[in-house]
Amino acid sequence: MTRVAFVGLGAMGLPMATNLLGKGFAVTGYDLSLKALDALESAGGRRAGSAAEAAAEADVLVLMVVNAAQAEAVLFAGGALKALRPDGVVALMATCPPAAVEAIEERVRETGRRLIDAPVSGGVAGAKAATLTIMAAGPRDTFDAAKPVFDALGDKVFHVGERPGQGAMVKTVNQLLCGVHIAVVAEAFALATKVGVDLKILLEIMSGSAASSWMLRDRGPRMLEAEPEVTSAVDIFVKDLGIVLDAGRDTKAALPLAAAAHQMFLAASGRGDGTADDSQVIRSYFALNGSK
Repeated sequence: MTRVAFVGLGAMGLPMATNLLGKGFAVTGYDLSLKALDALESAGGRRAGSAAEAAAEADVLVLMVVNAAQAEAVLFAGGALKALRPDGVVALMATCPPAAVEAIEERVRETGRRLIDAPVSGGVAGAKAATLTIMAAGPRDTFDAAKPVFDALGDKVFHVGERPGQGAMVKTVNQLLCGVHIAVVAEAFALATKVGVDLKILLEIMSGSAASSWMLRDRGPRMLEAEPEVTSAVDIFVKDLGIVLDAGRDTKAALPLAAAAHQMFLAASGRGDGTADDSQVIRSYFALNGSK
């Protein structure tokens, strides 16, 4: 039986760890939240008092943390990498800058262990339903070793390249498109508002036209709500579009649309809406245009 250590039992991490248990994996988890650890135990997993304890003699260490800094803290300062089996695999599934992933992988490789760069897309719903898209990069043998774990977490598992950092770049491109799509929907709605067009009717028309997109159909209805349920916060795109722009600088790629979208999410956060649903970037457009 593959022994999995799972660090980061948040809104996505906990259902992911639970799905691994449901597929027969032995899972030991660690998180700062005692409530999350209780939930993992209730699902049949084991709780650990530290990341290093969770990783002790594990075959695969899954990191579903917030960012690269947390991944580094868990692996190096927290001792999880040293505790992992000598031939163990680190599955870095958080959204991180490509350059940071490359640097982490180099340090992991120096210990004789392996890292697979495997960010995910699909949100909380995909984590719960085990329908995540997983964009994995690393040597083929490392990918093959981690693939049974990935297959338990998602139904769209891709090997996108042989070099760690390439998976992070694919996720970066995904977030670029998502962030710009949300922002442009908000911009279009703000324009229609200026002349009094009913946004419900506009949404119905656009959703069935060539202008439609997944983000229009998903975020558009929430833009019409005053306080929609938060499925992804504004500050997530402040962070992720910041990663996009960092990747652009690192590769000397001009990303003017991403930069403009980032400014609108940043403005929303600066106005106090950082924890609001990301659809509420529309408030920045209303403020800019003197609407609503």
